[in-house]
Amino acid sequence: MSSTKLYKTIRAMVEGAIFVAIAEMLGFLKIGHLPNGGSISLMMLPIVIYALRWGLRDGLLAGLVLGIIDFLLNGGSPGWQSILGDYIFACTLIGLAGIGRRRGLPGVIAGSIFGCLGRFVCVLATGATLWGEWMPETFLGLTMTNEWFYSFLYNGITVGTSGVITVIVCVMIYQIPATQPYLLGNDIK
Repeated sequence: MSSTKLYKTIRAMVEGAIFVAIAEMLGFLKIGHLPNGGSISLMMLPIVIYALRWGLRDGLLAGLVLGIIDFLLNGGSPGWQSILGDYIFACTLIGLAGIGRRRGLPGVIAGSIFGCLGRFVCVLATGATLWGEWMPETFLGLTMTNEWFYSFLYNGITVGTSGVITVIVCVMIYQIPATQPYLLGNDIK
């Protein structure tokens, strides 16, 4: 392995560890919180930024590591389906943001949307198939009769809102000329 390739590999690993740590810390700073464990936070933001900088493969790997760490620190799931659906797969899919790497503003927008949407779809399915068992009779003043609709509302409030905030912050970071090259990974040689 050439020294340049080794340098990039080590740099990607170090940055990944830092971004995962920041993501987990942001996960503890909740903007809003629902009674059954869902919350609004900026936890996805560092993984989206990392994926935009390093690409799809590294982004997915960083998301996977975040999912494992997040489960270990916040665990409390009723079974393996939640471990996989709410933590491992959901966080891994945040790395889909890597599809927008080095594609300018359209890439930042598309990548951050895909990463956040990937997590949303995963928790939506887990919410409907696993957590739907604990669906209340009413939620937000609406009568709940369908697990998918309940999961859509619940996860729309938590993960959906977090995703919208993440996309907006990524676009704002892109608009700052001094941070734009770093968001796009142009500093990685």
